[in-house]
Amino acid sequence: MFGLAALCLLLLQTGAHGFGIFGSSLTHQKITERALLNATVQVCRSLARAQGKDFIFPPQPFTAESTAAACEASKSTKSFLQTICLIKKKNWQVDIRYIFSSRHHFDNEEFEKGRKIITDGLSAVKASNKRENFEAATTKLGQILHSLQDFYSHSNWVEMGNKRPNSNLIREGSSIGNIAAEGRATCRSCDGDNCRNNILEDVLEQKILTSGYFGFLPFKPRGKCSHGGAVDITSYITPRGGINKDTSDASHGYLHVEAANLAIAATTELLEDIRGAAGDGPFLQMMGISKGKPLCFVVDTTGSMGDDIDAVRTVTSSIINSKVGTEDEPSIYILVPFNDPDFGPPMKTSDPNIFKDYIKSLTADGGGDAPEMSLSGLQLALTSAPSNSEIFVFTDAPAKDAYLKSSVIALIERTKSVVNFMITNVFGFRRRRQLEDSQQQQYSRMAASDTQLYRDLAQASGGQAIEVTKSQLLDATSIIVESTSSSLVTLLQAARSSGKEESFTFSVDESVKNLTVYITGSSVSFTLISPSGVSQESSNMTGPLIIASQSVGNFQTLQLQSQVGLWEMRTTSTNPYTLKVVGESPIDFLFDFLEVSQGPFGGLDVVDNRPTAGVNGSLLVILIGSDSATVTEVTLVESSGSGQVNGTVEAQGGGEFLVRFDRIPSVEFVVLVKGQNNNTSKASPVLFQRQSTTSIRASAVTITAEDSESVLVPGTPLSVPFSVTTSGSGGNFTIQVTNDQGFNSTSPSSLAVEDGSSANGTVTITAPPNTLSGTDVTLTIEAEAPGGTDTNYVVMRLTVLSPVTDFTQPACQLLSLQSNCSEDCSSAAWEVSVQVDDGAEGTGVSRVDLRQGNGTMNTSLAADNENITLVSYRSSCCSPDVELLVVDGVGNIGSCFYTVRSQAVTTSSPQDPATAGVVSLSTRAVQSFLLCISITILGFLWIH
Repeated sequence: MFGLAALCLLLLQTGAHGFGIFGSSLTHQKITERALLNATVQVCRSLARAQGKDFIFPPQPFTAESTAAACEASKSTKSFLQTICLIKKKNWQVDIRYIFSSRHHFDNEEFEKGRKIITDGLSAVKASNKRENFEAATTKLGQILHSLQDFYSHSNWVEMGNKRPNSNLIREGSSIGNIAAEGRATCRSCDGDNCRNNILEDVLEQKILTSGYFGFLPFKPRGKCSHGGAVDITSYITPRGGINKDTSDASHGYLHVEAANLAIAATTELLEDIRGAAGDGPFLQMMGISKGKPLCFVVDTTGSMGDDIDAVRTVTSSIINSKVGTEDEPSIYILVPFNDPDFGPPMKTSDPNIFKDYIKSLTADGGGDAPEMSLSGLQLALTSAPSNSEIFVFTDAPAKDAYLKSSVIALIERTKSVVNFMITNVFGFRRRRQLEDSQQQQYSRMAASDTQLYRDLAQASGGQAIEVTKSQLLDATSIIVESTSSSLVTLLQAARSSGKEESFTFSVDESVKNLTVYITGSSVSFTLISPSGVSQESSNMTGPLIIASQSVGNFQTLQLQSQVGLWEMRTTSTNPYTLKVVGESPIDFLFDFLEVSQGPFGGLDVVDNRPTAGVNGSLLVILIGSDSATVTEVTLVESSGSGQVNGTVEAQGGGEFLVRFDRIPSVEFVVLVKGQNNNTSKASPVLFQRQSTTSIRASAVTITAEDSESVLVPGTPLSVPFSVTTSGSGGNFTIQVTNDQGFNSTSPSSLAVEDGSSANGTVTITAPPNTLSGTDVTLTIEAEAPGGTDTNYVVMRLTVLSPVTDFTQPACQLLSLQSNCSEDCSSAAWEVSVQVDDGAEGTGVSRVDLRQGNGTMNTSLAADNENITLVSYRSSCCSPDVELLVVDGVGNIGSCFYTVRSQAVTTSSPQDPATAGVVSLSTRAVQSFLLCISITILGFLWIH
């Protein structure tokens, strides 16, 4: 997994300011991964029980693959693992990017500021989930988990003897304990290297909360504790030493295990709170657990698109009718309409019938001139859909907003989504009768360039630019049905201009099914040669290698016999064309480029935009889908040529491989991974190959932005500082800033950067006062070198969040509980009536869920008070317990537990934990919590 080995490698040189990496220590990554897997298993178990199914726990230790399989969603392993990687990456980046921010680490006794990072972030996570903006939610989640976990390593919570997490760290407006006064001494100097007794006895006896000071400057208040460690200068000032428990050999390393276990428990508790606010289904969506891939359409709705919209309706019905109820059922449906001048809003739903209604509501109207807002619609789709989505754009007009091309490419690279264009009439015929001769000539030139624009975007993403007539469109949509397979992988992809004969090879392993070749372009002839040496020409489509074929417009599909071994395809064309070979297989890979961290301790960091061109670089590859497969070769291959750079592969364990290159190409390239799978029926290992779909561009320009304040308050400007650095020639760099919501923003139009130097700028963005909380804003900042020779970008996700003032849990009031239960439970029933409300100052009851119970629940608003929700529940006496989960408008959660086992009734109520240090939980919540902890400890014991 990303973190058990590879992330440790990334942090090896950083002197991480948090749970460390040495010896048997538990890292932030291990803690986070274990809690995420535990929480996901618990949610899947709960859903299975609610559906009357048996749930089989995956074997210990849990992995992403075994957890996805237990959740009956094996095909979502890749998206699940990507989500875990994102959360862990954002967690450890707090160490790299905010090393000296004491509030991010609960240093310097900044407990209230540290808690505010957690509670503000938690509110943003819940608001994002409510609007199904799951990537924004997981990005913020990773950041706040670091601070939450650091509390147990950097404070004296463990030394005070606490055995449970401080639940009020995730609850605003409650007491997190008796914080040491500014002038209160808390530590004495350690006895040499022995720091076991350096915290003053009265501090521990009186349960006074303190944490260590940390910094590069020799300053701390008199008598205060230090963090400790070689890089902490304050630990050399009396009182000397430290109290951190980051590693087993830290100042208080003898308590590392206890601190790590409490951090796991606290992480589990926070995830449980997010789960309760979102609901089980949305929580799994946030984690990337779903049955199938997203289905995303971007549709031109101008006047000439009536036939195209009919085709979209037909293919939508076909997909839904054939996929619903299967493991390839789309996880979410997204529709983005565009016209001129309007585009959007994106319509998202997980309900196929609602999506059908969305499609039915489309009408073809408007669009007086030919160009339309196609790239604006595509930009919205790229920011609305999950990463690695397949997006289909339907249009018959050129782009009016071609200036967004670089922003769209940046989003394609960032999300690794595939974009396919379904282009009808190839622009030249639309509304031409309305134009004069001179206008027709100008329009034809414009149409040719815009056709190329769509081809460029498709090629950058690994998609197709399919050009057909309107009568051919329905036949061409077969690619959409084929692309909805959740286990689709790319074996080969290439783009060529024209002229010379080319020879392409690709290895097919036993796991590959439904082997398919896509050719986009006209007048492409080819010869296929199978591993057994049999050949077939394009002039004979009924030969032994091609099972079925289809040709429509400039698009050709070939379904091949799935012969294991090395295939060859020789092609010739006088026109530009693209070639793509795909199949269905569980074996796939994830990758990230790495760079030297800009933090004070060096080390490696993940590159979030374009890697640096022309210099050495590293790549982290994670292989999924097979425990017996291994990577033997990783190559950076030119997208439009035969040039390549081979890397040196170093296995890291757990399916992770570090690849080093002596040079990153300066031209567009893709990542080609080759290896062997030992788990086959063959006597010798079978070779496999997989290729990334997105074309990657390297750059001599680096652009970074400060993302600590990623919450946008409606009506309040947010400043985002950024920096542009060049390793090449300087000059006047053009700055372009866009956001997918069209919010007002200001930024410099250019920055003067000297050779090999950097310059700083600031973007100010403002959300309108009426913007809904949870709205996701994708901000793209681009820097273009003089002459347009080089560009790079930074993409940020901001969450709009109105200030939260409701911190009170919804309350339950029992109205009646009646039963006639007897020893024969099957012939008797019981029922309960409850009144729930969120108080006069609350945000109102948003949802009531049945967390436990097999009976029937009904809800209604009180006739005399809409702020009160009435809940009735009726069940057989064979199901004697019920737990109601009540969620208010901002995600505060109350729970009510009722039982007729002995006519006892339990309800939860918030208590002030000032003395105990933790909030009390309802009986059922305690049981669930202890179950999570038991699983956590099992996993922990395995690690050690």
